[in-house]
Formats: sequence, C-alpha cells, structure tokens
Amino acid sequence: MRQTARSAGKLTSLIATLLLTCLLTAPSPSTTFAGEELKAADLIVDKQLIDISSKKYISLFDELEDQYSFTAKELLNLFKGVRISRKVLVLMDRQWEAKPYYQYSPLFITPWIISKGKKHLKSHAALFTQIEEKYGVDREFIVAIWAIESKFGSNQGGFHLFQTLNTLFDAYPRRSDFFRKELIHFLIMCRENNLDPLSVKGSYAGAFGQAQFMPSSFHNYSVDFDGDNHRDLINSLPDILGSIANYLSTFGWVLHAPVYADIGNTLNSDQLTTAYKQGRKSRVDWRLVGDTQHITIPRPPNNTPLSIVGLEVSPFSGGGMRFIAGYPNFNAITAYNHSNKYAMAVTEMAEAFKK
Repeated sequence: MRQTARSAGKLTSLIATLLLTCLLTAPSPSTTFAGEELKAADLIVDKQLIDISSKKYISLFDELEDQYSFTAKELLNLFKGVRISRKVLVLMDRQWEAKPYYQYSPLFITPWIISKGKKHLKSHAALFTQIEEKYGVDREFIVAIWAIESKFGSNQGGFHLFQTLNTLFDAYPRRSDFFRKELIHFLIMCRENNLDPLSVKGSYAGAFGQAQFMPSSFHNYSVDFDGDNHRDLINSLPDILGSIANYLSTFGWVLHAPVYADIGNTLNSDQLTTAYKQGRKSRVDWRLVGDTQHITIPRPPNNTPLSIVGLEVSPFSGGGMRFIAGYPNFNAITAYNHSNKYAMAVTEMAEAFKK
C-alpha cells in the first residue's frame, strides 16, 4: 500500500512531464517503412525528454529509494530534463556492423601507438613491476588495453554518461535491463566517490575513464593501487593500470603463459568447426587441436580447454581465414571485451611492444 500510494503521488506530480513526453515520443512518419526493421534510433525524436512518469522509471526510483537510500527529491532534481541522445542509439546499432580483422586491427595498431606504448613501459617500469608482482598480469597487455581503450588516457569519451545511460535504458529495448543496472551502479559510484553525475563523460556505450570500465565493472574490479583510499580510473595511473590487471587476473590470466597458437587456414574436424561457430565461450581440448590440425602447440596451464577463433585475412595477403587457438589468457581478454578481434588486436599490439 505504501508503495502504491507513493507511486500514485509521483504520477500526479509528474503529469506535466508525461503530457510533454507524449507529444515528443511518437516517431517521425519518415522513419517508418513497410517491410523494413526499424532500429532504436528510428523510434525516437532526438532530444526528447525521458518519460520519468513511466512505469519503468517509477520502478527504478522505488529501487533507488528503498535499497540505496536515495531521496525522491534528489532523484527528481537529477532526472528531470534529461533528454535522449539519438546519436548514442545510432552508434550502438552501428557497432554491430563488424569490420573484418584485417581492417579492424590497423585502427589500433599504428606506429605511433607502438612507439608511445614502449615509452610508457619504460617510464613506468617500476609501477608495472609492482602490478605484475601483485596480479600476475604481463605489463605489455595492460598497456595494450590502455592504448586501445583511451589512447593512453587522451580519449576517454565525450558523451555525458548520465544522459547516455538514460538513453540506453529508456530507448534501447534490446539491452534496457542491462543499462538499468549500469545506471544504478553509476549513481552509487558517483555518490561514493563524490562525483557529479552530470559532469562525468565517457563512451556512447556507457564506459568511462582511461580503462573504459562500465560502472558495474568499476564496482567489481577497480582497485585503489596508489593507496589513497579512493578508486580513480580517470586520473590515477596506478589505479587505472592496476584495475586493468585485476580484471584480467580475476578471469584467469597466468603470467608469461601462452596467449594463442596459430593452427592453420582451415579447420580439419567438425569439432573444431563447431567450436568456432559457437563463439568465444565454446572450448575444445588442447590435445584435440594439435592432433586434428597436425601441429604441435604449447600445453595450456592446468590443461585448460581452448577456444577456436577465426580472423579474416586481407585479399592482398591471399584472403581466407587465419585460425588460432585461444588460451586462457586470450579468453581473459575476451572477458574484458567480448570481441575476439579485440582480444587479438590487444595480443598483437603487446607482441609489438616486446619487439
């Protein structure tokens, strides 16, 4: 009864917002085409107000009040006037249009990045030694992730994170539940770290800081490595690099262990083909890989099963596919970012740092 009464009160107090939202939320007639599947960006008008009187927002506010001790006043002051970013929705839909690996990797692995990474490895050698000793993660891979995620901190994203997370919660149905949780984690993170939610910037997908952690990842994996009792992934280099290492360590990284093995341009068994098609979570015994492909590959730590990954080869290099077996370290990178292409780009960049 208490919750029903409170919800009714909120609906009454927000009736003006609801009326305005109804006027703005109808999609433009030009975005509806018979026989075509509309994307999330087609169903909204850019900069329309979020509907904070909707059931989904009332439920969100109730949870924030009841479980996390936010007050109705501070929530209404924070959420009122937030508008949907159509650009965020366009970019979210576009990210699924994946490039082949031979076009993907050069976006990140460049002479400038390699040179800059080597300089960071040299200038922060003492810090990396401390991180390796604590977390058991190879320094070159930490730097590679740092490079890809934010170009060593120079590009942390220009999207207002609060607006982004609200946009994805309110207007991106496919992952609305996920971004609802991220929005809650974000607000808690801002309160615990004395951050203004309206000032934090990040990516169009909701990640922030030099390591581009999602708010839930910040909660679960970020560390205070500089010892100031504050986890800072925006400005503190020890916290940033230590947090990347802690993330990989949590998902099974083994120091100086193999990351991948090349296994040829074709797969010689249905088991390997099935594992490849099933994606990053499918695993096969490492001995089967060697026997099937007629090659010798390193034994993985604890005989852990391997993933099978296919990478597109440039037509100028003969085309086709390059198949690799992903070891536990490779698969730890895919826990950081689910893309096998991302994991291979990190790996090849780390290899370049070692040269």
